[in-house]
Amino acid sequence: MNWLEVLLRDGKTAYRPGEKVQGTALWQVDERAKKIELRLFWYTEGKGDRDLQVIAWETIDPPSETGQREFSFEIPAAGPTSFSGKLISLLWAIELVIEPGDRAARAEIVVGPDGREILLQQLPP
Repeated sequence: MNWLEVLLRDGKTAYRPGEKVQGTALWQVDERAKKIELRLFWYTEGKGDRDLQVIAWETIDPPSETGQREFSFEIPAAGPTSFSGKLISLLWAIELVIEPGDRAARAEIVVGPDGREILLQQLPP
C-alpha cells in the first residue's frame, strides 16, 4: 500500500513573504524508494503556458519504504504572491515526491502580504 501525506504545522495554510512553512512529511510505500524529496514551489494554472519554479528542496537520505521527516522552508521575501484571476492563477505548495513512479503528496498554501491571495477583478468595459 502506498501512502503519502504532507502535514502543515498547526494546520496553517496562509503565509506572508519571508515566513517559514513548517510541517511533517509521512510516507509508506510498497517498493524501496530510489529518491525522496520535499519541495517548496509555485506554479500557474489556467489558460496559456504553465510556469513552475521550485524555490527550495530537501533530499531525504537514505530513502526508505516508511518514514517521516520534519521540514522548514522559508518563503522568499520577494514572492511571488498567490493570486486568482479569470484566466490564470498562481499557487504555492509543499510536495513530497517519491521516485520511481509518480508517487506524490501535496499541501497547498497561500502566500500574500496579508496572508491572503490576491483576487484579480475583471475591469469594467
